[in-house]
Amino acid sequence: MPGIGFLPALAVLASLAVAKADDYDPASLDLAALIECRADVSAYTGYALWLAGDPGAASTLGWKEVPSGNAFLRQYQLPAPAHVFGHETGTIVFTASGPMAVLDGIAAPDLARQLDVPAMVSSPDKFLGEKVVAESTDDTGGVSLSTRITLNVSTVASHPGKTLAGCSYVLDVK
Repeated sequence: MPGIGFLPALAVLASLAVAKADDYDPASLDLAALIECRADVSAYTGYALWLAGDPGAASTLGWKEVPSGNAFLRQYQLPAPAHVFGHETGTIVFTASGPMAVLDGIAAPDLARQLDVPAMVSSPDKFLGEKVVAESTDDTGGVSLSTRITLNVSTVASHPGKTLAGCSYVLDVK
C-alpha cells in the first residue's frame, strides 16, 4: 500500500491536534520557553489550539486581551511580568505563528546582536531579524511534514518605540 495520502494524513493531524487541545493543562504553560524558542512545535501547537479554541483560556491564565492596533497581532496584558531574553515585559502579542514579548528599553538591533539574530531589514523605520533555531522534514507514507522554528526580533509601526521578540513555530504538511 503506497502512502496514506494527503487528506487522510491531514485528518489524522487535525484529530491529534483537537485531542491535544482538549488535554492541555494550563498549569503546564512555560510562556518564557515558548517565547524564547525553548519549546518544540508540539508544545506550542497544544497550547495555541487550547488558547484559540477555549473562549475563557486567556482569562484562565489571568491575561487581559487589549487592542493591538495591528490586525495581525493579538495582544495581552499579563497579570505578572514575564522574564524573557534578560528583560521583563507585561505585554505579549501573538502572530499567526507564535508568541512575542513586547519590550521597552532595548532597541531591536541591540537585542538582535545580543541574541545573534541576523538582520534581514534594518533601517531607521523598520527592523526585522530572524534566526533559524530548528528545521526538519519527515517524509512518511507520501506525506512530508516540515518543521521550522525561528527566533524573531522586529519593530512594527503599531508599537512605536517597542521591540518585539519571540518565536515562530511552523508545521507544514505537504
